[in-house]
Amino acid sequence: MTLASPLELLRGADGPPPRLRAHGLRLGYGDRTIVHDVDLEVRPGALTVVVGANASGKSTLVRGLARLLPPAAGRVTLDGVDLGRLPSRRLARTIGVLPQSPIAPEGIRVAELVARGRYPHQGMFRGHRSDDDAIVAAALEATATSTLVDARVDELSGGQRQRVWIAMALAQQPRILLLDEPTSALDVAHQVEVLDVLRAEVARGMTVVLVIHDLTLAARYADELVVMAGGRILAQGAPGEVLTGEVVRRAFGIEARLLEDPDTGRPVILPRTR
Repeated sequence: MTLASPLELLRGADGPPPRLRAHGLRLGYGDRTIVHDVDLEVRPGALTVVVGANASGKSTLVRGLARLLPPAAGRVTLDGVDLGRLPSRRLARTIGVLPQSPIAPEGIRVAELVARGRYPHQGMFRGHRSDDDAIVAAALEATATSTLVDARVDELSGGQRQRVWIAMALAQQPRILLLDEPTSALDVAHQVEVLDVLRAEVARGMTVVLVIHDLTLAARYADELVVMAGGRILAQGAPGEVLTGEVVRRAFGIEARLLEDPDTGRPVILPRTR
């Protein structure tokens, strides 16, 4: 018998990738509107990266796409069905979410936290499934956290903790994975490692949407780039088409020189001093 690789074990259900769309989506907190009437179709089976300055609406948009924040206007649909009409467990089997600052229960150990990613697949009365342990082990291996299984999450470094949370999200086997700044606490080597894991998941059929700040890494890994400014989508498309000096100026308020990466042909962004 041929054993599946770790990443093959993490694949969810087969079939066409589900389609996630925002229709005239308006999001905010109280009387303050953050995201203004956004129309967005997440490209199925692709890695979409959302970039923009602080307070541009990136994280709020991801929260809206994940049903963590109810729309003030408009709606989000999954294969044409309003997210608000989907049962929570069914939604969790399709969409995985890693928010910007997840909080682990006090004293929980890594193995237990990652295993919680399996809950949507277990059902109310079904309990532990025969493949749960293998899938959890695959998620730990994919994120290089296998050696941390007995450690308490609150005793880990910031980078280790972030990789453990990503392992939990992968153990969920979602068809769509939404991540808000998953590389923010990582050094360069681990940023690339995490993005390589997500890139491999996309190659196996997952749809991934993530927010990151590094424009060069965004350009290197994204199939689709969404640039936000002032709570609206300023530009969207392939990185080489979207990232221009004018877009960087309007989105970030800086001048930048754009070079071509000799390995990928994608843009490298070099900010200039003000």
